[in-house]
Amino acid sequence: MSSSAPAGAPSRPVRVLLVEDDELMRRSFTVALERYGYEMAAAADGLEGLELFRDRDEGFDLLILDVMLPGLDGIGLCRRVRETSLVPVLMMSARGDGLDVVAGLEAGADDYVVKPVDTYVLVARIRSLLRRATYAPTAPGSENAADTGSPSEGEVLVFGDLTIDTAGMEVSISGSPVALTPTELKLLLEFAAHPGVVLERHTLLRDVWEYGWDGDSRVVDLCVQRLRRKLGRERIETVRGFGYKFRR
Repeated sequence: MSSSAPAGAPSRPVRVLLVEDDELMRRSFTVALERYGYEMAAAADGLEGLELFRDRDEGFDLLILDVMLPGLDGIGLCRRVRETSLVPVLMMSARGDGLDVVAGLEAGADDYVVKPVDTYVLVARIRSLLRRATYAPTAPGSENAADTGSPSEGEVLVFGDLTIDTAGMEVSISGSPVALTPTELKLLLEFAAHPGVVLERHTLLRDVWEYGWDGDSRVVDLCVQRLRRKLGRERIETVRGFGYKFRR
């Protein structure tokens, strides 16, 4: 059998930390993701995961956290990570009611999947998160520039005291930097590309999260709530029955 990674594997090793207490699932995901070219580190509980995260000199490109973990659960671990890092976080939950998912997103996770999950779905979610983390607006004259409505590369957008530097991927209010997760930043850029326009939740799911969400729009609502806490509630208006509008 060939040892080469499957088509679509990343061009350089992407460092992923998996924190999962089920040994069989932990080993299965580790082996499967290594086949796709990811450089894996794994922990069996939240405290071990936090130690690995803090001690890894070169850092991680992405974290995959189970919700139900011994010692320190995935939600608590995500909160601890968010104290010092904006690394993309993918949360996993075995519960289908979504309560743990909502708590995880509120803690700062960027995405979630419900277990059991097929490897190809997990890989698709990872790729989506990594694209958000390295998101650059479409440059003028590129093939999809007219379709996406994204801000031009290197453009500085100003909305009152809010400044968005699309080249440096930096956001500030009255000159003070605002720390946004990759998903929060991409959502803000989507709003900034359509000021004064009502964007429906399913449109934001498609354009920001990039994959269908089984009709669950709570992820959009929670991310908007996080943006409002960081930018001010008045910047994003709720249009009941439709979606959200970014004020000019």
